[in-house]
Amino acid sequence: MGPLAGLRVIEVAGIGPGPFAAMMLADMGADVLRIDRIASRPPSRPARDVLNRSRQSVGIDLKKPAGVELALELIARADALIEGFRPGVMERLGLGPEPCCARNAKLVYGRMTGFGQDGPLAQAAGHDINYIALSGALHAIGRRGDAPLPPLNLVGDFGGGGMLLAYGIVCALLEAQRSGRGQVVDAAMVDGASLLMAMFFGFRAIGFHDEQRGTNTLDTGAHFYETYETADGKHVAIGAIEPQFYAELLKRIGLAGEALPAQLDRARWPELKQKLAAVFKQKTRAEWCTLLEGSDACFAPVLSMSEALEHPHMRARSTFTEVDGLAQPSPAPRFSRSTLDAPRPPSHPGADTEAGLARWGVTAERIAELRANGAIAG
Repeated sequence: MGPLAGLRVIEVAGIGPGPFAAMMLADMGADVLRIDRIASRPPSRPARDVLNRSRQSVGIDLKKPAGVELALELIARADALIEGFRPGVMERLGLGPEPCCARNAKLVYGRMTGFGQDGPLAQAAGHDINYIALSGALHAIGRRGDAPLPPLNLVGDFGGGGMLLAYGIVCALLEAQRSGRGQVVDAAMVDGASLLMAMFFGFRAIGFHDEQRGTNTLDTGAHFYETYETADGKHVAIGAIEPQFYAELLKRIGLAGEALPAQLDRARWPELKQKLAAVFKQKTRAEWCTLLEGSDACFAPVLSMSEALEHPHMRARSTFTEVDGLAQPSPAPRFSRSTLDAPRPPSHPGADTEAGLARWGVTAERIAELRANGAIAG
């Protein structure tokens, strides 16, 4: 089921963006087999890592020659591979692009790093906050006069990392169907986060975006693109950029008849922000939802994760789902013909070793031999 049904992917287990890319491909129907380290002790509770859903996990000791040889056998049967180590680590394991592609000329070899496979910082340690800092994205996020505000790890790890890798792998798979040849996909979070900033580099070039954060239309500088506290201490989000939507907002909150400064008069934005803040403090969030939700005022309540699960629109679209009692986002996007399977629960490292290897064509005799010499999980 799903548009990627029939594709086989090997994932060498990592953290963050690599598993996210693998999850996206598995959500779309690809058969993804995750190679984990052999667990040192049995798990004491069910696996709860949503990023590891919908794929089996095999425990393989990649420090043993038999384990490396098994990995190469599996890679020979795959369409793509995902790895997220620092440059050179897979090569030292004997699983770099050269030996893998020698076994499988059509293999798409997906590499996920922070700084990329080359460049002065390629070997440096880092996390999302470092990659988005280097791209210019972090500097642009935050309120005027405040320090830059990290937007969780959404921009580097997931938007500029895992999603970029999944996109690159699918692009390379399409090309391989024409050429009959695989290739390496070098997905770096510094590149992806920079790519996400494309519109703002365009805005900067035409003088529409000032590099002083918190002074622009989309960075909380504008009163019509902002969050406001309500009477009950909750918040609402306003995004009334276009003149007709701004007019609708003013009408619905009772300011249509007042002599206000022009919407785009930046010098008056702080004054207008104070005006709107005072108005929104007069009613509870629920009362503002009654007045504004579903209108052209570009309004939404600011919901917690728990509240988002219960919102009528999200429930109507099944934007979230529950798997073995664990609430989580549903696979996306949706397709008119390709039906997506419901996500399957995540597995503990190595929990599916025998079943996963058998499904990928490893014989029972070989599995027993590998287990006996400690190359796979027992």
